[in-house]
Amino acid sequence: METPEIKRKKRALSSAGARQVRQQGHDDALEFALAIGLPNDYQNNPHAKKDVIDPSGDAHSVKSGQKKWQVFLYGLGRFESDDAFRVMNGVGALLAECIKAFPPTFAKYQADKISAKEKLRIHMRALSEKLSEKPRLRAFLNKSLFNGGEVNYLTVKHDGIFHVFLNQDVINVLSENLEVCNSTGRRTGEISEQKVLLRYNGINLGELEMRNDSEIHYREIRFNMIKPKVMEILFGKIPMTKKFNGKVSIYGNAPKRFGRWIQ
Repeated sequence: METPEIKRKKRALSSAGARQVRQQGHDDALEFALAIGLPNDYQNNPHAKKDVIDPSGDAHSVKSGQKKWQVFLYGLGRFESDDAFRVMNGVGALLAECIKAFPPTFAKYQADKISAKEKLRIHMRALSEKLSEKPRLRAFLNKSLFNGGEVNYLTVKHDGIFHVFLNQDVINVLSENLEVCNSTGRRTGEISEQKVLLRYNGINLGELEMRNDSEIHYREIRFNMIKPKVMEILFGKIPMTKKFNGKVSIYGNAPKRFGRWIQ
């Protein structure tokens, strides 16, 4: 007899809530663009994670929010077609296998969730092992956060200030300090190894998990990062090295590139 599955309240945002989050992201990107001297019609390419392109031509991924960042939400096609994931020493293939652990339709999944989640455990374990290797974790973070190096900075709005971090500084700090492990079912009916967790000082900082909560969002992998923990490690490991102005602070090695347009 199957172990009954615990019914949890869905945490997904409503359509209106998702629109509000997106609009806030657009507003914050515009605020940053104006703070560094760009016009209202500044250049960007959100699909490539380039929320703002500064006057030097460098790209910024601009993050804000209070709790979580959704770094990506991808379906099978992305992992099978994106060369950066495909050549990532098996990581992309394992992400695809996680998705394939679930039946082709949401209705079939609803009829037997346990079987799919048991299959998922195998691939999530293997994915955790892969990402525990520092070079693979670096490659994954570089692709996920900076589109393989096409984005130059992580720029975070925090306490009303934009904090600018160079991509390599972020990748170095995260890859060297994060522990990779699987989730553990702690209550009756919960199944272990449904996620890959990135942890700092024993607390979750990032989560790779399946999203299977509706016919619209089914067989997708979501990578979330917990903003307060990300800021804790970045502020703790990368010192502020320059103030660009009252709205923009620059960290680590970022001043070597950022602001080159100012003579």
